Amino acid sequence: MKSPMNYLILKGLVSGAIIVAVSELAKRNNTVASIVHSLPLVSLIAFIWLFAETKDASLIGRHAYGTFWFVLPTLPMFLLMPWLIRKTGGFWPGLAAGVALTIILYFLTMRLLKYAGVNL
Repeated sequence: MKSPMNYLILKGLVSGAIIVAVSELAKRNNTVASIVHSLPLVSLIAFIWLFAETKDASLIGRHAYGTFWFVLPTLPMFLLMPWLIRKTGGFWPGLAAGVALTIILYFLTMRLLKYAGVNL
């Protein structure tokens, strides 16, 4: 029987290694890193870990469906951030505004989904 703590550490190390790899790749080849970063790696890793632990494909299906709806409100952040970084010259204001916009759009999305009768 595997130790729950060792498994949790393994999950963190593998997941963290992917993030480190993408950020290091961006230093060398931004185009390739952008393509890799645009892949839904976090979602894919979460699906794999969740399925490995539960063997519940319907749970993964429900999770993927919910993820789809919450990806949409994140997309404007990827346009707002670079625009603000160019205008202000600062990373932190662009990041903060991008996160704030995403949070606002998450709440709007939740209200619209509820209104449309979409159950997550």
